[in-house]
Amino acid sequence: MTTAESVSRSGKSPSRLATARMTPDTRTKKRKRGGSRHKPASIPVTILMIAMLMYCLVPLFWLLVNASKTREHLYSSFALWFAGDFALFDNIYKVFTYNDGIFARWFGNTVLYVVVGGGGAALLATLAGYGLATYRFPGRRVVFAVILGAIAIPGSALAVPQFLLFSGLKLTNTPFAVIIPSLITAFGLYLIWVYAAEAIPDEMMEAARIDGASELRIFFAISFRQLVPAVITVLMFSIVATWNNYFLPLIMLSDPALYPLPVGLNQWASASSAVGGEAIPNLVITGFGVPGISGLETTRRLRQRLPQLRVLFFSQHQELPLVRQAL
Repeated sequence: MTTAESVSRSGKSPSRLATARMTPDTRTKKRKRGGSRHKPASIPVTILMIAMLMYCLVPLFWLLVNASKTREHLYSSFALWFAGDFALFDNIYKVFTYNDGIFARWFGNTVLYVVVGGGGAALLATLAGYGLATYRFPGRRVVFAVILGAIAIPGSALAVPQFLLFSGLKLTNTPFAVIIPSLITAFGLYLIWVYAAEAIPDEMMEAARIDGASELRIFFAISFRQLVPAVITVLMFSIVATWNNYFLPLIMLSDPALYPLPVGLNQWASASSAVGGEAIPNLVITGFGVPGISGLETTRRLRQRLPQLRVLFFSQHQELPLVRQAL
């Protein structure tokens, strides 16, 4: 017996379940039709995403291709394709053995600055942002205004005051001159503050306090789990900023053994313009590819030092003058 016959005999109106079985789902058809209307609109977005993908991948491909060339083929071949013998592993070996293996020292210094400076910046920003978002105290709006003002100040404008401050404290030419300024991130503090104010409800914290939980336990057991997305975001920004930091180590450090990778590779790149210096462009390019990350500042300086390499990364910008010579 069908559903229609049972309805006619009983004289009752059909249920929603029976109606759903009897009639086709028109909503699904409408959704399918509506989805087809948006297909032409996604084509420009797809083209834009492909263009952005190529913008990111072409420099990496250029880096891989030219890191596998010898110095002779670097100038005489097409920049975006392989030529001659595949010398990538030979170049990597030369990078780690050139100048008594100082590249490995630079790489270790960079890892130290990133782990201590970048990781410490994320930790301090999390603690400070959580405290400012959770607790109410006089002058809270003033602190908020100061943080916003600190975000608007470029880091290069603070380089000279920081150098004079650390010079007075006898901390220049030490790792602390790079690590301590890297621990402060106004943008990370602001991001954690705004995120914590929305992600952590006051009722949940009050319930935890009523149950007898301490403030540290509330932070690590409850609040920190809510802040994980923001903490990871701040950590990524801090790591990238510390890794690519060029100007601060340049004016703070004078011992080549303390250089991070951006400053050290720039020293290698500048060897081509020095009197009696040895031009090693293949090692400089390979040095960029070994860590997998190259800073924007160092890339622009590499293009200034070696214009004949036809660096395809970014357009040339005028760099800031060296502060060390002025001081």
